[in-house]
Amino acid sequence: MVIDDEEDVLRALKRRFEREGWEVDLAESAAQAVEKISESELPYDVVVTDMSMEDPQAGVRVLQAAFARDLFAQVIVMTAYGQVANAVDCMKRGAFDYIEKNRPGTDVYEVLVGKIREALDERRRDIRLVSKWERTAEFQRARKQRRGSPS
Repeated sequence: MVIDDEEDVLRALKRRFEREGWEVDLAESAAQAVEKISESELPYDVVVTDMSMEDPQAGVRVLQAAFARDLFAQVIVMTAYGQVANAVDCMKRGAFDYIEKNRPGTDVYEVLVGKIREALDERRRDIRLVSKWERTAEFQRARKQRRGSPS
C-alpha cells in the first residue's frame, strides 16, 4: 500500500512498483489508509506512507494502524522535510525505515524499491521464525502428552 496526498507521487510510485511485479493499493490520506488497512481481508506486506498529509502526524496514525492490524507490518515512512525528531519517533514506533523524498542526486524510487525488498525479506524471516516456534511448541506439547499417557 502507498499513501500520499500528492497524486503525482502516488501514480509514479504505483507505476514503478508495478514494474517490479508488486500489487499496489493506493490511499490519498491517512484516514483512507487507516480504513483500508483495518478492512482489508489480508494485511499488507509493506506500507509506504508520507509523514505529513492532512496533518504532521498523519504518517504516525498509518504506522499505528498497520501494527494494530499486523504485528509483522513493514512500514516505510517518507517525508519531503527531513526532520530528525520525526524520523526518530517513527523508528521508535517500529517503522522499517524513514526516507527523504527530496534527496539531491538520489533516485528515491530506486531507494524505495531496495527498501521494500529488504522489508519483504524481513517480513518473510519473521513469519518463518514464528512458524518454527509454533511447530516446536506443538512438538513439545505432543511429546509431553505421550510421556504422560499410559501406553
